[in-house]
Amino acid sequence: MTVKHWSKMEMLHETVKNKNISIKGTHSYYSDAYDNGFEQSVVRYLHGDEISKHWEPRWEIDKLAIGDYVCIGAEAVILMGGNHTHRADWISLYPFMDNIEQAYESKGDTILGDGCWIGMRAMIMPGVHIGEGAIVAANSVVTKSVEPYTVVGGSPAKKIRLRFPEEDIKRLLAMKIYDWPETKFEALRDVICSNNIDALERAHSQFQEQK
Repeated sequence: MTVKHWSKMEMLHETVKNKNISIKGTHSYYSDAYDNGFEQSVVRYLHGDEISKHWEPRWEIDKLAIGDYVCIGAEAVILMGGNHTHRADWISLYPFMDNIEQAYESKGDTILGDGCWIGMRAMIMPGVHIGEGAIVAANSVVTKSVEPYTVVGGSPAKKIRLRFPEEDIKRLLAMKIYDWPETKFEALRDVICSNNIDALERAHSQFQEQK
């Protein structure tokens, strides 16, 4: 029996098997301190698990894209995989099988952007895009997309604050930090692990000049 503990984490690029889930890079993790892991407990999909992986879907299944350096807290939930058959604009919400294809409404793909942090027990609803460096507070229910470097919380989740001033966020996005090669990221990690954006821009420029 595997012992569960806060000190352990599941590296997603090593464990994810569902073809509808893509993982960028090798650093994103799930803190599986309590449950049965990312694919069994976090991602709730209609297609792709052990029961449904051999089914022939009636529609294109929505995808989940996870960026690099993404941190996902324990017992988070991500809803995706074609479960969108309860039509709010119909009188009956019930998914009758003889008109299930008419009932289905795609919410689109779900994206967790590079460097974002999904707090413990947060729920991400279908089709939501979480921006680069965004923070979703614990126990939040995210029904709308979140802008980069923005902190949201609550049910439904609302903007709490920006992590940095808007102009600084533009500067961070322009540097495309999470697309850097591993060697560059590691070389500049000390300044990445700070709040000095001026120093990061200088280091970024110097590194480019040395190439």
